[in-house]
Amino acid sequence: MNRQKQKIEKYLNSAGITIDGPQLWDINVINQAFYSRVLARGSLGLGESYVDGWWDVEQLDEFFSRILRANLERYVEHNWRSVFDVLSARLVNLQKPSRAFIIGTRHYDIGNNLFRSMLDARMVYSCGYWQHASTLDEAQEAKLELICRKLALEPGMTVLDIGCGWGGFAKYAAENYSANVLGITVSAEQATMAKDVCAGLPVIIKLQDYRDLDSTFDRIVSIGMFEHVGAKNYRTFMKVVRDHLHDDGLFLLHTIGGNATRYATDPWIAEYIFPNSLIPSIDQIARASEGMFVMEDWHNFSAFYDKTLMAWHQNFEKNWKGLASQYDERFFRMWKYYLLSSAGSFRSRHNQLWQIVFSPKGINGGYESIRERAIDRTSVRNKRAERATAFAEKTAEG
Repeated sequence: MNRQKQKIEKYLNSAGITIDGPQLWDINVINQAFYSRVLARGSLGLGESYVDGWWDVEQLDEFFSRILRANLERYVEHNWRSVFDVLSARLVNLQKPSRAFIIGTRHYDIGNNLFRSMLDARMVYSCGYWQHASTLDEAQEAKLELICRKLALEPGMTVLDIGCGWGGFAKYAAENYSANVLGITVSAEQATMAKDVCAGLPVIIKLQDYRDLDSTFDRIVSIGMFEHVGAKNYRTFMKVVRDHLHDDGLFLLHTIGGNATRYATDPWIAEYIFPNSLIPSIDQIARASEGMFVMEDWHNFSAFYDKTLMAWHQNFEKNWKGLASQYDERFFRMWKYYLLSSAGSFRSRHNQLWQIVFSPKGINGGYESIRERAIDRTSVRNKRAERATAFAEKTAEG
């Protein structure tokens, strides 16, 4: 045990972390079996032992930021589980149509109350845009507005939202840009709520896989869904988008991105949070889209995901008493580990957040890269009214 502890201690010290040290990111080891478990099971052992209460740390987010900056994962031996995960991802299509709804059942359907307690008022479950925002609600509104502007939405346009969540973007685009939106999701709970949220608007919500589409659209958007597509399906996904996008249309892809090409996700995340998920690399996205799209704009604002995740965690902690009757203490530690380790991954720049705009044939004269300014809400309301009036007049004439 002493040799195993010494090995872990050496690794942690290289990241500026001390066992039972005084800093807020120092680890407090409670069960001495922690050392052998981590050395044997790597990321899976680290996460499982935290949920089991074998260790703790005051600032879990900073603990992970330091671990990832120091690239400590390279010291942990590959075990049979990690090798099996990689081989499975390379040999088997873990995200094929018959498995498409697994992520909905195991993650997004675990309770709308949980997500309502954690997210912003619109329940947008993806990175906010904090450039001029001071609250989570403002950051998510700014992100939705940014996407609409990047897509150059106009009244009456048809929009496909692949992975529509609880309807946040669909509602915003319909209310503020008079767009006609089809939102699709593989989560039954999301679909039910999204239909209620968007009631009375030109929005249709369907529970279906992206490979089952039968219409074409002026604009297509995918916000935080591409992480569930899988490497074997990246090319198929791009082909589906191209086949269902008008030649003069635009496609915006909002996705977490990785610095290196991988074929299997973190074992703990795959086991307990996002089954069959995978974070794409630049190379994987480029290869998947090559020959089908012109890449018009690539925007990285990954530092904002750190702020978003910390805001989600703050909400989760604040509202836990109202959730405790539905979830046990192990779930509390698991969810906390998920949110704060993810925050650390973005703080360390281990993970990225990309918004990419594609066009089928290239925009004549070029595409104007758009970066959000502070939202003037009075201006937004006035423009919304102008667009609605113009669209109504155009419809009456036609």
